[in-house]
Amino acid sequence: QVQLLESGGGLVQAGGSLRLSCVASVHNFRSYAMVWFRQALGKEREFVATVSWSGSPTFYADFAKGRFTISRDNDKNTVYLQMNNLKPDDTAIYYCAADFRYGGFKASDYAHWGQGTQVTVSS
Repeated sequence: QVQLLESGGGLVQAGGSLRLSCVASVHNFRSYAMVWFRQALGKEREFVATVSWSGSPTFYADFAKGRFTISRDNDKNTVYLQMNNLKPDDTAIYYCAADFRYGGFKASDYAHWGQGTQVTVSS
């Protein structure tokens, strides 16, 4: 059983930065590819970024390229999402998820989810 706990969300002005963290309670964290999704109010959950088991390769949604960076620390069972130059459209609940397979871009590809952390970007 994988338990995921996100943190680091908050209220930030447009152009600001946030760093999200997701800690996994699992003994074989290195076996899981990790992913960040987000869900804005009234919208479907959408893919943000994913990182493979060792930390490379990574893959980003178009809106995240150049602004967001996903990384992981396998010694700390943690995956991060550094978000820079935030925009009001980035306002959403951000979720991390885990799966043995790398490369899933749909929410249905993942069985293990955290509870999410709210990110609000003011204009």
